[in-house]
Formats: sequence, C-alpha cells, structure tokens
Amino acid sequence: MSTSRYYAPTGGLPAQTDLTTDRAVFTEAYAVLPRGTMRDIVTSVLPFWDATRAWIIARPLSGFSETFSQYIVEVSPGGGSDRPELDPTAEGVVFVVSGALLVSIEGRRYELREGGYAYLPPRATWRVRNDGEVPATFHWVRKAYERVEGIDVPEPFVTNEDELDGIPMPDTDGAWSTKRFVDPSDVRHDMHVNIVTFQPGGVIPFPETHVMEHGLYVLEGKAVYLLNKDWVEVQEGDFMWLRAFCPQACYASGPGRFRYLLYKDVNRHAKLGRQLL
Repeated sequence: MSTSRYYAPTGGLPAQTDLTTDRAVFTEAYAVLPRGTMRDIVTSVLPFWDATRAWIIARPLSGFSETFSQYIVEVSPGGGSDRPELDPTAEGVVFVVSGALLVSIEGRRYELREGGYAYLPPRATWRVRNDGEVPATFHWVRKAYERVEGIDVPEPFVTNEDELDGIPMPDTDGAWSTKRFVDPSDVRHDMHVNIVTFQPGGVIPFPETHVMEHGLYVLEGKAVYLLNKDWVEVQEGDFMWLRAFCPQACYASGPGRFRYLLYKDVNRHAKLGRQLL
C-alpha cells in the first residue's frame, strides 16, 4: 500500500457487480470528476513519452476549461520523455504526488520527490525520466502564456512544498491557509498553482465569485463544497473545475485536514475580443 501523503489514481476497473451510480457532474458552471472515474479505459498516451499514461482531467473546450489543461501523468520505471512539451507557447507546472522523477531543465538536473514542484516557462528545454523501481505520478498543468510587452517571461524554478510555509488567510486563526509557490505581486506570472489547506471545521465563509477560472484536485481529506447552487461532497482524488464567476464556498468536514492543488489564471487584463481600429 502506498504511504504517499497525496492521493494518486492507480486505474483498474470496477467489478461488473458494482453500481454505476457515482458523484460525477458536468454543468455549464462547474464539473466534478470523482476519483472513481479515473480508470484504465480513460487514460491517454502522449507523443514522445515512453511507458507513460495520462488522465486528462481538463482541456480547453467549449463549455469547459478555457485557460488551461491539467493531466495526471503516471510514468512507469524507465519511462519518461526527451520531448515532453511540443507547444512553444505553453508554460507548465509539474507537481509530484507519488514516486520520484529526474527532471532536467536547461541542462540542470533535479530530483523531484513527493511534493516536488517545477515551473516551466514557454520554450523551456526540459526532460523527465523515472529511474526508480516504482511508478511516479505527477500533475502537469499547462497554459498558453500571455506575453505582455515590457514584462519579462519568468525563469524556471524547482522547489518542494516542504520548503514553504502556509500563509493563513486573515481572521481565520490558521484554519485556512495557502502555500504560494509564486509571489502574487509578480506580474510576470499569469497563472498560479498553489496548495490550499483547511483544518477540520475551516470554511470559506462566503460564496467567492471572481474572474479567475479554477481547477482543484483534492490531495487529502474530504469536504462539502458549494459549486454554483449545489453543495457537493468531495474527497481526496476528486477533481473540480469552476468556470469564471462560478460561486464557490467550502466547509472542511474532517476528521482530518482538507487540501487541494489549485490552479487559477491571474495578472492579465480581460480579453475584449476582436477590435476594429
């Protein structure tokens, strides 16, 4: 049995005698992909990746994710890629949830273990390999970087969540905190991928409604989440997508803490569509 502190899917198939009823929901405002939907038959293979499979849990699509894609990638021993990213406009974040990866970025090698985090700017030269004896699983969040004249593209960096302290939200006495991998005031970055933690009983005490699109993957625990008008139970291994302005709130029901990996688009003007001058 895995001793990872993060939930990672392992695939498989349910028995023929199992009920098909589950918590999967797809609406114009939000979607919930429970962990039970991440089975062998819904995995994808990717170009130039060896001994690797991926659950693609978000992608730009009409009525779904608009700004990002998110994969859960499982790399078997000996697997990996020397050409992982084929889109020169794409930036990415890698977050390891089980096993370990050797990642080379601009010729420098890093070992990313559980909690390892790498930011990869567009056109970065990087490679990834699993030299261990067990599969390695990571989240890969991708976004088309929005360049702004006069603002530099961020540099790549590697860290681990253990190197960061959670920043408590005001007036919560630590019941709600966020580990931020990027300074929120650094406008070079147009996306944030953070880790949010609620202690048992912690809440988002009002329906947040904002311009950021969200992807939330539950790393640990369970909670009741408000999505638009619906209160939905979620647990570790579940993924939620929330479109911009979808009301959201949360109650961490315990008995342990509730944690999720959070994507949001930030620090750019709203697009106004095609303009005639």
